[in-house]
Amino acid sequence: MRKWRSSAAYRIAFINFGAYAVGLALLGMIVFAVMHVAFSRQLDSMVSDEAQTLQDEFRSGGDGELAEAIAQREALKSPTRMVYAVFTPAGRKIHGSLQTSRPPLGLHPIIFRDPKEGPDEARAMTVDLSPGERLVVAADSDWLEGIERIVIVIFTLAFVGSVLVGFGGAVVLGSYLQRRLQSISSSAEAIIGGDIRRRMPVGPRRDEFDQLAATLNRMLDRIEGLLDNLRQVSSDIAHDLRTPLARLRNRLERGLADEPEADALIADAIRQLDEVLSLFAAILRVAEVESGETKRFFEPVDISALLTELAESYAPAFEDEGRMFLWSVEPDLWVEGDRELLAQAMVNLLENAQRHTPVDAIVRMSGSAAARVVFMHVEDNGPGVPKRDLSRITKRFARVESSRNTAGHGLGLSLVSAVAKLHGGQLALKSGPGFSATIAIARTGAGGEALGRNSEQGRQEEEAG
Repeated sequence: MRKWRSSAAYRIAFINFGAYAVGLALLGMIVFAVMHVAFSRQLDSMVSDEAQTLQDEFRSGGDGELAEAIAQREALKSPTRMVYAVFTPAGRKIHGSLQTSRPPLGLHPIIFRDPKEGPDEARAMTVDLSPGERLVVAADSDWLEGIERIVIVIFTLAFVGSVLVGFGGAVVLGSYLQRRLQSISSSAEAIIGGDIRRRMPVGPRRDEFDQLAATLNRMLDRIEGLLDNLRQVSSDIAHDLRTPLARLRNRLERGLADEPEADALIADAIRQLDEVLSLFAAILRVAEVESGETKRFFEPVDISALLTELAESYAPAFEDEGRMFLWSVEPDLWVEGDRELLAQAMVNLLENAQRHTPVDAIVRMSGSAAARVVFMHVEDNGPGVPKRDLSRITKRFARVESSRNTAGHGLGLSLVSAVAKLHGGQLALKSGPGFSATIAIARTGAGGEALGRNSEQGRQEEEAG
């Protein structure tokens, strides 16, 4: 019993059972009241009709025929037994067996003396046959009371049976709710205890509990991914910082031993510290974008103008290094977003192409729209990336083996992917031959009105077209 009192599942089940029992009792009382009124009206109608019939008998046959009709009726054995009496104005009974005092005119209950039961109640109709005679027709209420007693007994038995069934259902329901909640609670306790891979049980029925468990499992998958990412970031930061900090310490030791080279060593130390600071700045920038805080500053961005500015800025640098840079941008490309972040994402893609392609490579940048989606595309015909690495190079500090000796920290594509997701879009990478990166974002009008639903739907519509 204590377990039931402290359990929300059983409390809900028993509250539901209580409401069911109260509703059933109210329904029974209403049905009984309606039945009582109906039978009472039927009884009133019977005595009224009988009084009218005897009144007609008196008018047609006089007092003798009335007395004969009353005697015949009283001799019948009927469940709805009626009794009769005819009184003089002085209250003396001249016909019938009804033992009562002379009642007033109309339809009303009376008390009469039953030969078997003593004083009893009846419904009576009283009419004047003539100035000297008053007819009383009364129906004993025993048959109505008997029917009501039977109905009460039947309803009581049915009510008790229904209450027992309802109580059993409440116990079963409470047990079921408690069992389902306990399964989720035990899984949560296991996760708290360190079993981070434990998941909530999901049944085949896909009911509300299963949907809740599936939602919690998706949340746990996300948390596990974030924890794995945190472990990776912590490990990669320690690995990437150990080498420059050890080199910095060695240089500073040399500076203590060799004073003439102190200025050059200090300058080199400052340069290396700037690299470390730039690494932390990049990490913080990625974290800021992934948090979504900058989304509240979104406004309409002219992608056509943005890509044109970048192309005109980077074309001389590519050409000076011997690479061919080609670009094309469709007009009137607008998205809702952060212009600075979108520019930084495209700069990262262009600098990746500049850093990881040979001198005679061809780099292409384009801006286009299809199916209400804007595509910002950068591709090259360089060595590309091994396909097995495509799924991981957007993670923080992820670098392919061929790029270990090039500048950078492996955060560029991570930032590009975060920017795309922040804008409700996605980053698509392809390799072999060459390498391409495409940012797809839902297109809007110049005033910011949406022209597409999201990038994924846009891409599906484009493929279907």
